Amino acid sequence: MDLVTQLVGLAILVGLVGIVVPVLPGSLLIAVAVLVWALDSDAGAAWAVFAVVLMLLAVGWAATYVVAGKRVSDAGVPRRSIVVAGLAGIVGFFVIPVVGLLVFFPLALFGMEYVRLQDVTAARRSAFLAVRATALGMLVELGLACAAAATWLVAVLVGVGR
Repeated sequence: MDLVTQLVGLAILVGLVGIVVPVLPGSLLIAVAVLVWALDSDAGAAWAVFAVVLMLLAVGWAATYVVAGKRVSDAGVPRRSIVVAGLAGIVGFFVIPVVGLLVFFPLALFGMEYVRLQDVTAARRSAFLAVRATALGMLVELGLACAAAATWLVAVLVGVGR
């Protein structure tokens, strides 16, 4: 395995982590890494692999927003609450490395929903539904990104791009 392939594999792993820890643009990183691999190999089959990877990543990324967005809007959670919670999660990631995101996002979401609803039970239910929808969207994206990574890995193992 040449150096470019090894670096692309490492970038794909970092991209997969970036989907779970949304500070890095995981799907985008994977797409760019496989693009670099296809450019380096300059083989028609490598471009076909890139197209399949790109399609899987695009569907995963879109599904994240469609699944999470539909469920969150069905629960009646306003976009403002999600945006504030997302910003708080990013801040939390740096305040308490890695796990801060998992602490600050739901707490800020609950806080925003409590301010909006003025009822602890309703705010907790609303925040829980939104967190669950976000997690489900993330799982869909991660699953399709893993399929994309597996597609690239199989291509490398069978000798595409050599």
